[in-house]
Amino acid sequence: MFDIGSYFPPAIKRICIICVGVFLAQELSQLLFGMAGWNFWLAWFGLVPQAVTHGFVWQLFTYIFLHGGIWHILFNLLYLCMFGADLERAWGSRKFYTYFFICGVGAGVINVIVKTILDPHGLGSAKIPTIGASGAIYGVLLAVAVIMPQRQVWVFPLPVTVSMRVFVMVMGAIEFFGTIGAGGDNVSHVCHLGGMLVGYIYLRRGSYGYSVRNYFSDWKRRRLKRKFEVYVRDHQDKPPSNPDNWVN
Repeated sequence: MFDIGSYFPPAIKRICIICVGVFLAQELSQLLFGMAGWNFWLAWFGLVPQAVTHGFVWQLFTYIFLHGGIWHILFNLLYLCMFGADLERAWGSRKFYTYFFICGVGAGVINVIVKTILDPHGLGSAKIPTIGASGAIYGVLLAVAVIMPQRQVWVFPLPVTVSMRVFVMVMGAIEFFGTIGAGGDNVSHVCHLGGMLVGYIYLRRGSYGYSVRNYFSDWKRRRLKRKFEVYVRDHQDKPPSNPDNWVN
């Protein structure tokens, strides 16, 4: 008999358990205290740009575990389990944890920066909380597309499959146009794109270092080559210092 619990690696299971536990606490707070109970979680643990810039820096981490409804958490955890499990098995739990939280916190930082720039006085978007693990999950999607680009994804509800690379490109395009569009869907497209951007930079960090190193090495070679060419040009017409030793 197939044990679904054994299919998912430990980091995925722990993240899902924490998210579900926090969501149940949110729902219980709302049930007992109404909207005041629900807003308590948003104000203190959601990602509020104005609050973060005034010292509530823990929100960059805690917002990942809050969700706005049953469908929000269901789809987030579904995507996390579908794609994150293979990534964790390939990387190991420790590296997966590191990557997941770097993408989540990085997406939060980008969200805070963008909304603070757009609303410097904190009268609009800078006071609106963002919640959910979507930023981190979009980073996971990008990593799977980089590591397993040819993996096939079923495009529900259509009876077709596309490669992971195409799927992520389409998802990224949707988020990009959602960001520049009229936005009234209560979805933080900036956070989603931020997670993908941070994930891409993290995955390519080694190549940036190699590029800098190679550029410096190439510059040193070019510099030595120029010095050698100058030396040859300055000495090519001069006879040897002791012509009596010439051999004819």
